Amino acid sequence: MKKLKLVTALLLACFLCTSFHPAQIYDSPYYIVIHKTRYELKVFDRKGWLVTYPVVFGSNDMRDKLYEGDRKTPEGNFAIVSKRIHSKWNRMMMLDYPTPASYEKFNARKNAGIVPASAKIGGGIGIHGTWPHEDFQIDRYRNWTDGCISMRNRDVEELYRMVPVGTKVFIRLN
Repeated sequence: MKKLKLVTALLLACFLCTSFHPAQIYDSPYYIVIHKTRYELKVFDRKGWLVTYPVVFGSNDMRDKLYEGDRKTPEGNFAIVSKRIHSKWNRMMMLDYPTPASYEKFNARKNAGIVPASAKIGGGIGIHGTWPHEDFQIDRYRNWTDGCISMRNRDVEELYRMVPVGTKVFIRLN
């Protein structure tokens, strides 16, 4: 019985000490604006523009993501929710897609018949690098991802060091 109480107390302590707060509460000094038709990712701080990087996306169809598997990059307001070294794509900064606004758009499109009734919204969208020695995909503006934003490896390493979890990311068509 003492072990059960101890285990319960430890689990409760772990649960209470774990942060479940959304990324938007972090006070990042940066924000990112991604312009899909311009193939660019811009970083700003509180004083203004800092740097612009070339990027590529999923499908050559630059319109907003409709459903899982369409390879389109979603548009909207997001935040970086995690960062990690990635075995395939150098660095990975995951976004909080789908957001409540993403679900609203998805459900409205589904109700209008734009999205198949059996479709799912998808997820797993992030900002990452390329395969080793394949930065040329970015230089040639070749869209190759499943909906993520891809950068040259040296650029994603710089961005990864610069922006913290919680950084807001605005993805726009223009």
